[in-house]
This record gives sequence, C-alpha cells and structure tokens, in this order.
Amino acid sequence: MRYLDEYRDPGLARGLLDRLRRRATRPWRIMEVCGGQTHTLVRQGIDELLPAGIRMIHGPGCPVCVTPLETLDRAMAVAARPEVTFTSFGDMLRVPGTRTDLLSLRARGADVRVVYSPMDAVRIAVAEPERQVVFLAVGFETTAPANAMAVLHARRLALANFSVLVSHVLVPPAMTALLADPDCEVQAFLAAGHVCAVMGWTQYEPIAARRHVPVVVTGFEPLDLLEGILMAVEQLEEGRGEVENQYARAVRRSGNRPAQQVIGRVFQVTDRTWRGIGHLPASGLQLAPEFAAFDAARRFGVTDLRSAEHPECIAGAILTGAREPTDCAAYGTRCTPRTPLGAPMVSAEGTCAAYYAAGRATVPTRSDP
Repeated sequence: MRYLDEYRDPGLARGLLDRLRRRATRPWRIMEVCGGQTHTLVRQGIDELLPAGIRMIHGPGCPVCVTPLETLDRAMAVAARPEVTFTSFGDMLRVPGTRTDLLSLRARGADVRVVYSPMDAVRIAVAEPERQVVFLAVGFETTAPANAMAVLHARRLALANFSVLVSHVLVPPAMTALLADPDCEVQAFLAAGHVCAVMGWTQYEPIAARRHVPVVVTGFEPLDLLEGILMAVEQLEEGRGEVENQYARAVRRSGNRPAQQVIGRVFQVTDRTWRGIGHLPASGLQLAPEFAAFDAARRFGVTDLRSAEHPECIAGAILTGAREPTDCAAYGTRCTPRTPLGAPMVSAEGTCAAYYAAGRATVPTRSDP
C-alpha cells in the first residue's frame, strides 16, 4: 500500500534497530507524547525490540483520556435534557463520568449521536431547528481548527440552536509540567507529528533550551518512530538538547498558519484541568468572549458540578508515565475495554487499551480468587 508500506519495511526497521544498538552506550528514557504513537509502539512490539536500557515512557497525548471528568459530567448533564441533541466523536461515548457515560445515557433515551466532524453537528442544527444541538469539542491543537471553523460557520448561518462544550488542551504546557516534577524520568520527547503539523515546532524550542532535553517531532508509522528514537538517542549521546524534525514530509517549522489563525480568532488560552494530571496554567483553550453565545456550558448552566474519580483507577500515574497499565490491580479484570474504569482503557489512543489490544493484559485464570 503506497505511502504506508514504505514506512513499515521490515528490512529498514532492522537496520534502524542495528544503528540504535551501536549508538546507545547507556540507558535512556524517552517519552512518546501521543497516544497514536503509543499504539504503534505496542502493537508492533517496537518497545520490546529496542536495545536493553532504552525505555519508552507513554505520555499524556490521548485527547479522550485527558478530557477532565468535570467536562464529561457537564456533557451528560446537557445530554440528559429533553430538548438537546448531543453530538460527539464515538470514543467519548464510553468514557466514564462520575456516575455514568454518554452511551448509557443514550440507552436510557437521551438523543446522543456520533458524528465524524463538527460540521456534521452544524448540519444537524440546520436540519432540525427545533432541537438544541451541542457538540463536545475536545482534543489537542489538532482538532481545534475544525471546531473553530464549525463555530464560525454556525455564526455565519446565524444558528441559535448550535453550541459547543469546549475542553481543548495544549501540549507544550503539559510537557513543561512533566519536566518540572522532581520524580520525572523523561530525558527526551518524541513530539506528536500531527500537533506540529498545525502549530509547527517553535513552541518546543524554549522547552528544549531551558531543560536541555531533546525533542524530536515524529510521525506515527513504525519507521517514523524508530528513526525518531534514533535521533533522540543520538542527541542524548552527544549531550545535545534541541528540536529536530523526523516528520519532514508533513511538518514545517512554522506549521499551518491558516489553521493557527482560525484557532486564534475563535479561542483564547485558559487554565485547564487535565484528567488524571491536574490543573495546569495556560494549558487549554476556551471560546473567546466574541463567541460566548456558542458556549454550551453557559447556555445550559452546567458550570458547577461535583465530580469524583473511580477510586481504583490510576490513570493519572499512567498518563504521566509514572506507572504502566499492567501495574494496575484492576487491569484486565475489573477494568477492560468492555468495563472501563478510566478513559485510557476506552480511547483508541489510550495506553491501557493499547496494552490490552496487544495481549499484555493480566487476565486471571479460573483458579485465581
């Protein structure tokens, strides 16, 4: 398959692994920021093929996983209203809130629909003017441009029955927070290629310079990741801490300027709570005052709800790389993709889901208590 097979060639992969074995002279710990990268590493077994001592730490780059519990609870409070058609990408429907999830709410009669684009939600609002249509706008810098375009389009159409529940997060503040933790073991980052395709990589240069940590913009195919790891190891071995771009076929230094402009027009930076990580200053986006009329939280008055995480879920430690899924006592038993306790077991980019899909789950035998 052209444009995919080239990046999955076994011979080239073996060559990169040989170069890694020759280049690495000591243990190194590298974090892949994106959940999509985690899934490739685990599904292809790349993390188990790396030279001894090179350890991959799975990062917080799963948009579904880091959407705060408060946002999920607000989503369910809005979706439960009889006049509302609540729309979302499919992954979000099974993410547990404090008491339930959107899929269960739909089973009880709520009008919750899966869409494949925020523009689908706008089209529903046009087609069904008697309904209040709400879109759950989550994710990193990658999804923000499309969500911003949907808001602009709704305003252009003068839609009074469309709104968005916004919970966007930004990658650089999370990387900075991870490095500030005195227990952080991360020595280099593989930055998410699709985020950098939108934002470029200049925002990582202060992090690399201040912390003297290599940051390699990396794609998502097996050879992308192996080359990105090799580039990070070469920097570590040479004592460098710079930003380099492995994903040159998709990422430019300045990113996608029109996408950045539409983000800047519709959203403004705000403090944001990350599920499992905590409150990070200037780490999210919210609607700019000019677009406050499209804020679903304000429209439906769901800004003050009490939320509480499941006591068994260790998602926060997994999202910061402090623990692995198989460290969790509930993993593969009380927490599975069919019965998730936390978001990392639900999402297509979740670390727990990646481990489970790759057969790394700890499943009890019949003789286990």
